Amino acid sequence: MNKKIKVGIVGANGYAGAEVLRLIAQHPLTELSVVTSRAQLGKKVSSAFPALPCDLDFSDASDPLLKKCDVVFTALPQTAGASLIGELIDAGVRVIDLSADYRFTDIATYERTYGVTHPRPDLNKLAVYGLCEVNRQKIKSAQLVANPGCYVTSVLLPMIAACKATKISGIIADSKSGVSGAGRKADEAYSYCTLDENFKAYGVFTHRHAPEISEKLGQSILFTPHLLPIKRGILSTVYFEADDPAAAQNALKTAYKDEPFVSYTDTLPEIAHVAHTNRCMFSARFDGNRGIVISVIDNLLKGAAGQAVQNMNIMFGFDETSGLPIYAPI
Repeated sequence: MNKKIKVGIVGANGYAGAEVLRLIAQHPLTELSVVTSRAQLGKKVSSAFPALPCDLDFSDASDPLLKKCDVVFTALPQTAGASLIGELIDAGVRVIDLSADYRFTDIATYERTYGVTHPRPDLNKLAVYGLCEVNRQKIKSAQLVANPGCYVTSVLLPMIAACKATKISGIIADSKSGVSGAGRKADEAYSYCTLDENFKAYGVFTHRHAPEISEKLGQSILFTPHLLPIKRGILSTVYFEADDPAAAQNALKTAYKDEPFVSYTDTLPEIAHVAHTNRCMFSARFDGNRGIVISVIDNLLKGAAGQAVQNMNIMFGFDETSGLPIYAPI
C-alpha cells in the first residue's frame, strides 16, 4: 500500500485552487498539510468552504510547513509564485504549477504572450509540460510540472494524435467555456445579469492560449474563445485539413483507447457528458480532406485541478485515477 504524502496548496481561494483543495481533501493517499490564501488568511478552511470538513486554517505563502511537504500545488497569477517555487524546489519539494509561467519551452514566446519578463528562466529547463497522456514518462520523475491551460487541453489531446498520423494544416479552434474559466473575481463582465441569456466571443487574435497551442502543435492556429452562460465546461470545435484523413481518423479513434480519462466517441460529445469529471471526450467527422473534431472537458477538472492531481498521481506512482471523478452526474 502506498504511503500517504504531505500536500500543500498555495492560492486555494480561486476556482482552480479550491478544486485542488476539494480533490486532495478526499484523496485516499494524501494528507493535506498547508493551505494558503491571502484573502482568507487566518480563517478556517471549513468556514470558507463549508462543504469541506477541514480543520486547517488558511496560512500565508511564507508558511515554513510548505517546505516539509512532498508536493505543493501553486495556483497563483502569472509570475506571483515564481520566487516561492524556486525556494520549494531548492528544499526538495516537488511542485505542480497551475499558472502559465513554465508552460512554454520558448521563454521569449511566454514573455511576449503575457507581457512580462520571465521571473525564473533558470527553472524553465526543469519544467515538464503536464499533459498527462502525452508526457507521462517525463512527468514521473519531474521536479516541476507545468499544468496546461484549459482550452489548450481540449484542443491538444485530439490534435496531437491527428498530427502524429498525418500532415495537418489550416487549424481553426472555436472554443466555448463556462464562466468559471475567467477566475473567481468581482467583474461586471462576468455578472449574472451580463451573462444570463447571452453568448459572446472575446480575446479575438489576442487570447494567451493560442501561442501555447501553437507551440505544442508546432504550427500556427487560429483560436477564438467564447463565453457560455454556464458555470463549467469547455466545448472546442476544431477545423482542419488532413493529407491522409483515413490515417487521422484511425489515430483519433485509437490513440487513447487504453486511457482512463480520454476517449473517442462515435456520437458527438456534450459538456454534460464530462462536467464534474476528469475526462476528455472527442469525436471527429471528415468530408474529403476536411476534418472537424468536437472535444469536451470540464475546465476546472481536466482543464485545471483534475489534471494537476492526475499529474501528482503519476509523479508519486499512485493509481492514476485515485481521487479523481470519472463519471458525470446523471
